[in-house]
Amino acid sequence: MKFTVLTLFPEIPKAYFENSIMAKAVEKGIIAYDLVNIRDFALDKHHKCDDAPYGGGAGQLMMTEPLSRALDSVNAKRKRVIYLTPGGVPFTQKKAKELSRENELVFICGRYEGIDQRVIDYYVDDEISIGDYVMSSGELAATVMVDTIYRLVDGVISSESLVEESHSDGLLEYPQYTRPSVFKGMEVPEVLLSGNHENVRKWRLKKRLEKTLRNRPDMIWTARMNGQLSEEAEKMIEEITEQVHSLKSSKKKKKHSKPADSGDL
Repeated sequence: MKFTVLTLFPEIPKAYFENSIMAKAVEKGIIAYDLVNIRDFALDKHHKCDDAPYGGGAGQLMMTEPLSRALDSVNAKRKRVIYLTPGGVPFTQKKAKELSRENELVFICGRYEGIDQRVIDYYVDDEISIGDYVMSSGELAATVMVDTIYRLVDGVISSESLVEESHSDGLLEYPQYTRPSVFKGMEVPEVLLSGNHENVRKWRLKKRLEKTLRNRPDMIWTARMNGQLSEEAEKMIEEITEQVHSLKSSKKKKKHSKPADSGDL
């Protein structure tokens, strides 16, 4: 798979492609990349790539000519082009899996106030946002997407590592522990030391459900609608919910209980 990144600051994504697991994937030929400096396609000697927007307003926009020339240089019209923008659709694990099946992806890294709408209309296939916030660097957003996508490509990492990850099947991941068995007085859960694989499986499933209910209850509803929750998981959810309600009720009673009168002591 190939990642082509169009950017004003190629040194930012360059460091990512040259390190860690990504560097190994590139060395093995599983992943390829091309960093295209948009400034190289500017029309003036100062390599100007920004201009004021029509209609006025704060900030600058990326100019159409340098960006379109850069896109043409990589035959973008024949490839899947992604523009990173806060106004795009949310990036999800499901979208990452879909994109990981492409032979090549072209990323446009936004800067300033964005890019001319005509460039989007002519070249872009997907407008994607990595979160409900605004960044100054489209390079960082593109790197987030690349990192999420490339690890799903066959041969990059072990397929076993992807099975029970957060968002892989509608749930968040269970807690993980390693040596030492006791850290600052906290012990590793006994079930993980038992050697009983079935009990470990059940414990991990319950912990996944507990964490998802606590941090992302919306995911439980989505998983249920998609038929991703087993009968065992649904039963565990009932047990967890009852335990939480019981705990809350107990705390509420304790909070409102009348303190002992000093004359009764």
